[in-house]
Amino acid sequence: MHSRPPGLAQYLASEIEELIGTRCLRSGDRIATMEELRTQTGYGRATIGEAARLLTERGSVDVRPGRGGGLFVAQVSPVVRLRQTLLTVPHGAPTVADAIAVRDALEELVIVEAAAHRTDGDIRDLEAHLDAMRRAGDDLEAFLRANWELHERIAAVSPNPLARAMYLGMMRCIAELSVRADSQDTSTASVYLTQRLAVHEDIVEAIRLGDADRARAAAAAHRSSTASGVAPP
Repeated sequence: MHSRPPGLAQYLASEIEELIGTRCLRSGDRIATMEELRTQTGYGRATIGEAARLLTERGSVDVRPGRGGGLFVAQVSPVVRLRQTLLTVPHGAPTVADAIAVRDALEELVIVEAAAHRTDGDIRDLEAHLDAMRRAGDDLEAFLRANWELHERIAAVSPNPLARAMYLGMMRCIAELSVRADSQDTSTASVYLTQRLAVHEDIVEAIRLGDADRARAAAAAHRSSTASGVAPP
């Protein structure tokens, strides 16, 4: 098991997707019942149910009710197969450096597409995630969780499923290492997180305005802010 990404349900969903890939499970193969997952993980029914919902939305699993039911591998689309393949890549510093490079290459595409296709509802959601980052204050774990959820919501606006799958796969890898690395030194957390918040406020403002040039500039600022090392998403 790897270091936990933000949110227990997100973590469990990622672990199940990784399990599907590493065990080479095929469409229709049984993963586990809900009760088996509770026993194996120690998580409550609400967390198990939320993880199952996330996996169903991603197209990774089918949930079958009743006796003999549980979580089964869904008929896998090329996008889901790509996500599962990304999850089997070994973790470590070189892998994360590679993930940052790939994420950076996709960043502008994802943000510019979000600016082009956003709705009023999308903007409300993005603002809510920014508010969560503000409320986190100096709480690094809460900030990282809200930050991850903001990027995930931005990616959801893009109509390009391949870009979404690759971008979120890279973000997950980076977020996991960020939790480990940044938790080692919180002496400058307040200034650092204030700077990170400002970068993300610019991204959301560019998306809200639907301004492609401003979106490109915001993406470039986000890339440059992490160029010197591993940082939160």
